[in-house]
Amino acid sequence: MTTFYFVRHAESPFIHGKERSRGLSTEGSLAAVRVKDVLLGEGIDAIISSPYKRAKDTVQPLADALGLPITEQEDLRERKVGDFQGHSFLDAKKILFQDPTISFPGGESSKSAQSRAVQVLKEILNKHIGKSVVIGTHGDIMTLMLQHYDQRFDYHFWLGTTLPDIYRAEFEEGRLMNIARLWNEP
Repeated sequence: MTTFYFVRHAESPFIHGKERSRGLSTEGSLAAVRVKDVLLGEGIDAIISSPYKRAKDTVQPLADALGLPITEQEDLRERKVGDFQGHSFLDAKKILFQDPTISFPGGESSKSAQSRAVQVLKEILNKHIGKSVVIGTHGDIMTLMLQHYDQRFDYHFWLGTTLPDIYRAEFEEGRLMNIARLWNEP
């Protein structure tokens, strides 16, 4: 059994044009310490993260406590929504989840974002067989990765995730066997 702990990043203030470099809010930094507390006794063998600062910052306290490096994986980055003029952010997300082939100008479809992220996920699964791995990620791309294995992970699941959030996913021979939410709001 290989176990992934998907960690959606903690609260991060939106700063236009700073998608890759924006860090955590004060509340987000405190939540990152709680993420560490939840995962500290889980026997983590590796920590792999999106290169976005907010994702790395959310798993950094855990990495520090365990003395593990954070390995960045570019294709775990968040899906680029693109120019969704004429739609609210939530409506744009809903449209993208409802039709996996649609993309807005300058953005990614669900199908293309899912494809790149699942490819990395499969590589991690093959490299870390029988291990416990933390995946520092984002809500949209996490949902798409999980949806590859189980169609229940959709727009409504994404809408219900929190900042941060933690899901333990157990894989056997490349198949998702169990998933459980570990994060509880304080």
